[in-house]
Amino acid sequence: MSLRLSTVILPVRRWSGGGRDQWLRAEGLGFHTAYTYDHLSWRTFRDGPWFGAVPTLTAAAAVTERMRLGTLVTSPNFRHPVTLAKDLITLDDVSDGRITLGIGAGGNGFDATALGQDPWSPRERADRLAEFVPLLDRLLTEDAVTHEGTFYSADEARNIPGCVQGPRLPFAIAATGPRGLRLAARHGQAWVTTGDPKLFEEGTPEQSLAALGGQIERLGKAFAEIGRDPEPVEKILLTGFTPEAHTVLESVDRFVDFAGRHRELGFTELVIHAPVPDSVFATDEAVFERIATEALAQLDG
Repeated sequence: MSLRLSTVILPVRRWSGGGRDQWLRAEGLGFHTAYTYDHLSWRTFRDGPWFGAVPTLTAAAAVTERMRLGTLVTSPNFRHPVTLAKDLITLDDVSDGRITLGIGAGGNGFDATALGQDPWSPRERADRLAEFVPLLDRLLTEDAVTHEGTFYSADEARNIPGCVQGPRLPFAIAATGPRGLRLAARHGQAWVTTGDPKLFEEGTPEQSLAALGGQIERLGKAFAEIGRDPEPVEKILLTGFTPEAHTVLESVDRFVDFAGRHRELGFTELVIHAPVPDSVFATDEAVFERIATEALAQLDG
């Protein structure tokens, strides 16, 4: 089974102060996709620079040519399907069909209250995502959409001429629970996970592999329920949140071992964070570049 290697570029640098160069370097290193986080701010980066995902991806689309681009992940926390759809068809046009939308239910971080609302319960986040994704699907495939829902409505919302990619740009749906996995089975062209968060601090790599294997098994059952073949759907692991996260990018050999074990589970794409100095992602630049350019060849060799 082939494995793709992608990266996440955190939007923490001014475009003229190294931001542009990061996206160009990612394409030069041969990454399949370069994603960015779609947050208003994020964790320990909250009090530092943090730029918007859609303008950043638009700029990246204008300076790159081959590499796919996307979000990991967009959520309903501060997005509405109608306005997001307009941004996405524009991104897809500027990039000439290189955009993937990573989308999930979101969490209780800073995004959850930035618009002045109370944080939603896990159930409400799931309810909103369950309405958000099908409506967004329609908005990206139909010229005009009218919809009156519990959380989101549209009144003759028009998105002409639609996406460059047909019938629309791909969705990579982040999910681990039953409702989310069913949503991924019905609407996703890819599925995203970060592993089991309960194992991050005190779990073992073996426990993490078992948990991920269980997620893939449940994903397969969700596909079987609707009679859809899961084989063409990409299975993406966003690394950095499993028990061995602090060692995976220490050397090419360590990463190759990690990649091999997760490929055997059925993952088709691994995503690694581009180095951010003085942070939890402070990877050695030279090792990062060697992983990007050598790891998959070594794994296949």
